[in-house]
Amino acid sequence: MKRIGILFGVENSFPQAFINKVNSKNEETIIAEPVSIDKAIQGEPSGYAVIIDRISQDVPFYRSFLKNAALRGTAVINNPFWWSADEKFFNNCLATKIGVPVPKTVLLPSRELPPDTSNESFKNLAYPLDWEAIFNYTGFPAYMKPFAGGGWKSVYKLHNKEEFFEKHAETGQLVMMLQEEITFESYFRCYCIGGKHVRIMPYEPRNPHHLRYHATHPLDGNLLRLIENYTIRLNQFLGYDFNTVEFAVRDGIPYAIDFCNPAPDADKHSVGEENFEWVVETAARYAIERAASQKDDVDNLTWGKFVLDSVDKREVKRWP
Repeated sequence: MKRIGILFGVENSFPQAFINKVNSKNEETIIAEPVSIDKAIQGEPSGYAVIIDRISQDVPFYRSFLKNAALRGTAVINNPFWWSADEKFFNNCLATKIGVPVPKTVLLPSRELPPDTSNESFKNLAYPLDWEAIFNYTGFPAYMKPFAGGGWKSVYKLHNKEEFFEKHAETGQLVMMLQEEITFESYFRCYCIGGKHVRIMPYEPRNPHHLRYHATHPLDGNLLRLIENYTIRLNQFLGYDFNTVEFAVRDGIPYAIDFCNPAPDADKHSVGEENFEWVVETAARYAIERAASQKDDVDNLTWGKFVLDSVDKREVKRWP
């Protein structure tokens, strides 16, 4: 019997609905259940063919447990090695290389020195930075946000350089990005599961949280096909099995705003009944697909096209 586990925290509606949906398929050799960890011993298998990860970004113990599980063949969704290395600035850089429009974005060093460093640690960093060139590139208004992380934490809307310096002084040791504001006519949030299944949802980030999926943006077929194409392209290059991508549409062009959400909101009360049913059904079918193809003690993780292309293009040293 192959077990599909889901690792989660405070969320309630999605995990149990996912478990119930998988088990309702009555697969003879596959069952789903909450992950149960009573010990974590190096090199020992987890007992799960597939684990859906919804919480390890907040719990380092879980992240390390998942890496060990993956070494013994568990198909972890999403890949815990890549997720540990990924961050938003890199994602924007990748988007520019694969033809997906993104806002103009600049990486900024932290306002305060990181722990165990001094001014001597930054001999390669120009002081001051070329602020005029940076501000001319992004323009104002602009958004300042952490280069990693999410949940709209430490996000600032800035209207001029004076406001930038005032707010940047509050960011402490966070490494931030300064990003062009996209004044949009419409906005969409897209689930992407398995790098191939896409659910495009009209979304209004300016609404109160409980009303953000109650959007009435016009739905143009060509635009929706382009958004679907960009969503699949981003997730296949990044290698995410379960992610959301957000697009702000300006002058008919969809700009990818946020596409590093590997534990995306799937709560019934926020996403709405129809979106909830889609994500539960699609995640269940995909997890069953992965469990059926999983083999013990081999790599069952998803590695994105960026990683695979990088390996293919270099000479790999092989030990005798």
